[in-house]
Amino acid sequence: MTDVRLARAPGVVPQPGQPAPDFELVNQFGEPVRLSDYRGRNVVVVFYPFAFSGICTGELCEIRDNIAEFEDSDAVVLAVSVDSKFTLRAYSQQEGYGFDLLADFWPHGAAAQAYGVFDDVSGMALRGTFIIDASGVVRYVVVNPRGQARDFAEYRRALSALGQQQS
Repeated sequence: MTDVRLARAPGVVPQPGQPAPDFELVNQFGEPVRLSDYRGRNVVVVFYPFAFSGICTGELCEIRDNIAEFEDSDAVVLAVSVDSKFTLRAYSQQEGYGFDLLADFWPHGAAAQAYGVFDDVSGMALRGTFIIDASGVVRYVVVNPRGQARDFAEYRRALSALGQQQS
């Protein structure tokens, strides 16, 4: 999919057709999660500014409430913020998230930097969404402007298009 809508991202954002930068971060339970371990499955990497913030909670709850749509596309969701694993565990428990929340805590924002969505002025990730196919190639990218929530319908369209590319 070549539809890319970007906010003013501070770094170089991987584009559709490029290999996804690999990363290893700990989840809310302190377990290491490496992107490349998901080869053979589609992955939706969702960078968000902070746990417990209004827009971010709304977005992640929408994913939680519609997780079957991701599973139907053989896609795993990895949600990434600069929060610590301890914060993410409390957030996950409070909201009932059944997917991994990854701590891009230290080195601070390293994964967000690799994806070009780290705002070093505010010390947080922008709302970047990357859909990566089973071979590790970026197929969809959107970076939303600060304060603008993602459109869940875009996930549906992008995952549907990904399924058509793999058929």
